[in-house]
Amino acid sequence: MSHIIHRSLRQVPPVAASAQGILIHDSQGNTYIDACGGAAVSSLGHGHPDVIEAMHRQIDRCAYAHTGFFTTEAAEELADRLVATAPSGIDAAYFVSGGSEAMETALKLARQYFYEGGETQRTLFIARRPSYHGNTLGALAISGSEWRSKPFAPLLMHAPHVSSPYEYRGRAPHQSVDEYTAALLDELETAIIKAGPQNVIGFVAEPVVGASAGAIPPTPGYFKGVREICDRHGVLFIADEIACGMGRTGTMYAIEQEGVAPDIITIAKGLGAGYQPIGAVLANGAVVERLRKGSGAFMHGHTYVGHPVAAAAALAVQKVIERDNLLAQVQKRGATLRRMLGNVFGQHPHVGDIRGRGLFMGMELVQDRATKAPFAPERKVHALVKAEAMKRGLMVFPMGGTIDGRSGDHVLLAPPFIVSEADLGEIVTRLSEALDAALQP
Repeated sequence: MSHIIHRSLRQVPPVAASAQGILIHDSQGNTYIDACGGAAVSSLGHGHPDVIEAMHRQIDRCAYAHTGFFTTEAAEELADRLVATAPSGIDAAYFVSGGSEAMETALKLARQYFYEGGETQRTLFIARRPSYHGNTLGALAISGSEWRSKPFAPLLMHAPHVSSPYEYRGRAPHQSVDEYTAALLDELETAIIKAGPQNVIGFVAEPVVGASAGAIPPTPGYFKGVREICDRHGVLFIADEIACGMGRTGTMYAIEQEGVAPDIITIAKGLGAGYQPIGAVLANGAVVERLRKGSGAFMHGHTYVGHPVAAAAALAVQKVIERDNLLAQVQKRGATLRRMLGNVFGQHPHVGDIRGRGLFMGMELVQDRATKAPFAPERKVHALVKAEAMKRGLMVFPMGGTIDGRSGDHVLLAPPFIVSEADLGEIVTRLSEALDAALQP
């Protein structure tokens, strides 16, 4: 038995012994294709020499320096690079150790922005369902994922939720896409008015919904409408790009494709590509300037924020993405993956929807394709698919509760940016075999 509190307390997972490229090898000699990047993390694959060298170089120079006393060249250069490529108005970065921590930081930064502006009555965040923003209490409160939040509901702050642009299930047969989008935006504005715009801090949304529902992209014009509504009511727009950002959808920031600029952006996973724990909060210059002219400080901090080795790793990752033109690679391989999934699963009786952007693709699994009826939650189809995929040397990211936090199953794919066309073919083949085995009577 292990003394680690593993994610499952009923079994110990395989021991990862080594990894290189898109492959992970366990201690028993088994090899797995990492088709989900762990959790949309490993954008460069494993063992990239440039990143490892940058980490060694930083460790030799300065392995740790507390940000209460020092900054580092690696952190400063990383911030400069992220801001230079960010949407208009983004002018500052705050480094953390992961996604949930980034969301907590963003919530506190947004609250302090209004607090220092004298609007101390603003206490509410509005978010969407389905969505997932992290496992800490603040991030969990704004997440629209019932099975994750239910045990901790008495501890969570109140956060009204509106619908995500879940077109596969949300758009009625008689509705055009524009009509559906307009209805979603009306729902958001109604929620802000009901809460009282003067009480709302911000609206939080993933540009592409990730783990909770399997790579749901927005409908055309949705985020332009969101931006207009937030501006009209003086509400901050916070884009959660923890999973979908840093090139995963084919542009460095997923929100770029919507032609709008958020007030705050959270990033993590692909920022450091798994080589070190790191995330960041990027903020509009006006947000930070209010704090600078007011208290002169952001009332927040953790021991390992701005960690120099993590910053050096993330900086190396971003340099490789630029040097090797990997954003174009994501777009190209993403189109190939979508085509392959369509060829194999497009008419599959138990695949209701194939969706996503770039190398961030999802498939929704259904009991009946014609009626869109989901599998019974008790069957845990997502878990069966994961188990069968692992037997075949394939790592995918299936989840349950897709529809309402309880019903529905999906599979998320997020392979490394370095994946080849042949690799994608093998991934789809093994996934097809795993799905058929999982769904056997």
